[in-house]
Amino acid sequence: MDPITAVTDLDPYPYYAELVARRPIHRDEALGLWVAAGAEAVTAVLTSARCRVRPPAEPVPRALAGSPAGDIFGQLVRMNDGEVHSRLKPGVAARVASIDPARAADEAAGWAQHLAGELDPAAHVERLSDFAFRLPVYTVASLLGLAPAALAEIALRVGDFVGCLAPGATPEQLERGQRAAAHLGETVRSRLGRERVDAVVANTVGYLSQAYEATAGLIGNTLVALGRQREARERLRGDGGLLPAVVREVVRHDSPVQNTRRFLASDGVVAGQTMQAGDAVLVVLAAANRDPSANPRPEQFDPLRPERRAFTFGVGPHACPGEALATAIAQAGVARLLACGIEPERLAGRVAYRPSVNTRIPLFAPAGAPS
Repeated sequence: MDPITAVTDLDPYPYYAELVARRPIHRDEALGLWVAAGAEAVTAVLTSARCRVRPPAEPVPRALAGSPAGDIFGQLVRMNDGEVHSRLKPGVAARVASIDPARAADEAAGWAQHLAGELDPAAHVERLSDFAFRLPVYTVASLLGLAPAALAEIALRVGDFVGCLAPGATPEQLERGQRAAAHLGETVRSRLGRERVDAVVANTVGYLSQAYEATAGLIGNTLVALGRQREARERLRGDGGLLPAVVREVVRHDSPVQNTRRFLASDGVVAGQTMQAGDAVLVVLAAANRDPSANPRPEQFDPLRPERRAFTFGVGPHACPGEALATAIAQAGVARLLACGIEPERLAGRVAYRPSVNTRIPLFAPAGAPS
């Protein structure tokens, strides 16, 4: 196992524990990058002024350059460190923070009910993934004022756009993603009344795409946790008010975003290691969540864990401002799935993980299918 293949392993956490204990920050020559796994090292990398979210010489992935997807990517404030992006970032974060939590919860609950009725995931377990991916897009798009009739198409296009951003995307995925980016840009531009696809439009598309995989993973991983954690499952059946605490512990215990990357803009010491400009660092957020120095008894699933520290949504200048929104959507989704008859304990033995180098998103097989 390595920090990339671990993302979709059935149980990567003993491996992560070994990294934290013995190699909290180290050079992996096989992968050609540094690996930060311990909580202290992860914090140091994510807050270092030497580390950038993109390679300084390649602010837009080469495969996307000159395409509609590249045009949007190049203006996303969470994916760039340019001077203009830094000026825009507070406004982008403030827009997320300004969403009324009660309204967000109501929107998520309403769309969860709609999707559960449309997809009937209790009878068709293989549709759980569709439910999990569509719910965050429907909710965020509604909060942004996009037309309800367009949401199914928008969700499909967001999936294609996210797919083309993945490292190693195929030519077919890149082509679909470019078409999707053009469609999403024009849809949002028309809604906002902008003359062109500018930074406001691009970061509005970013709200949709950045909620897509992380929230889907959080919904699925919460179902897996409830399936495997009998005590938490039984307590939740007796007290539905425990669900927000369960979801917050899943964020730490089985992170939907397992890792992220940083790139050195200059030579220097980071996390106690001498690094060179151009070096890449794989930041293993899921391992830091299980560091006992950050969370005592890290392997224990404890919804009421005091002073929980979770690195899943990042720390430092590129921390995700959407954590509260993502957890609210996940809570609404899981609550609806439980109410419509999903039994997590029947899913726990039929889990595989969607191929990915950084997100942990479970796929559930129907009863009788090979796991």
